[in-house]
Amino acid sequence: MQNMVLPSTTSEATEPLIKIQNVSKRYHNTHALQDISLEIPRGTIYGLIGPNGAGKTTLLRILAALLTPTSGQVWIEEQEVTRAPSIIQRKVGYMPDFFGVYPDLTSAEYLEFYAGIHGISRQKRNGIVADLLELVELSSKRDAMVETLSRGMKQRLCLARALVHDPEILLLDEPASGLDPRARVELRELVRTLQGLGKTILISSHILLELAEMCTDIAILQNGQLVIAGDVEKVTHQLGGGRQIDIRLLDKARVTDTIAHLEKIADIHNITTNEDRLIQAEFTGDDEALHHILAALINQGYPIVSFAPRSGGGRLEEVFLNITERSNQS
Repeated sequence: MQNMVLPSTTSEATEPLIKIQNVSKRYHNTHALQDISLEIPRGTIYGLIGPNGAGKTTLLRILAALLTPTSGQVWIEEQEVTRAPSIIQRKVGYMPDFFGVYPDLTSAEYLEFYAGIHGISRQKRNGIVADLLELVELSSKRDAMVETLSRGMKQRLCLARALVHDPEILLLDEPASGLDPRARVELRELVRTLQGLGKTILISSHILLELAEMCTDIAILQNGQLVIAGDVEKVTHQLGGGRQIDIRLLDKARVTDTIAHLEKIADIHNITTNEDRLIQAEFTGDDEALHHILAALINQGYPIVSFAPRSGGGRLEEVFLNITERSNQS
């Protein structure tokens, strides 16, 4: 399989925060990772997408200095991870894909315990715990036993645990797994808030729609190998053939001649319609070209009600299914 790494639009202005260089991890005869190279820009929400067994958790654990790669190097700023694990673990907050069992602790005691592990003084712990519980909207559960919390609450508490030492980087392994729709929305909003606070976030999942709505950049892994990486829109465009646009008309009678107009445009392909005045098409140009197409339609009197790219999640899911199927056949 040939890896494709696209340049990220977010990384042009600054040096990447994380550099992963030719990293492999082998367990006996099993290759969990094979020659992975990635650059993670500072301040991004970077998604690791792949089915179970793709190597996502292994890569996150290497970044957290919990595993040593068989070969290759990982740099976080000027520090090589294997040479300075204690320094790296002060910079990184890791949220595993399982919560663990803490039957005898309240939410506050749970965070105080981890604050102590990170060497935070007792004088500072109370304030930090209170701030984190407020951030993850669990202040009302401060004295509740951890085992009584819902799955979504436990996920948010686990995220607070990863933040207890105010790390620069967050590594979130399948954080939305098992959550109901409302809890997923709450988690997504929280992740965006953390990005706004200056955190760089790596988040793994096989729930593609979640990452499409949340991430600025993605890397797709399959069988321990990197398939493609880069800006979400560029990845979708490169592998999916283009963006999907939805054009809704006011007058059903104008659908046919609108389609005839669109068929003459070089950047428009695969035009379809339905009985609800909606035209769907694939677009392979840039944003400026898309603007000109819309302006021309309006100027020529086509009754446009709405004109917009389709939600990126569906396209990303199509891309993922296409390339993983292609990888399995190779």
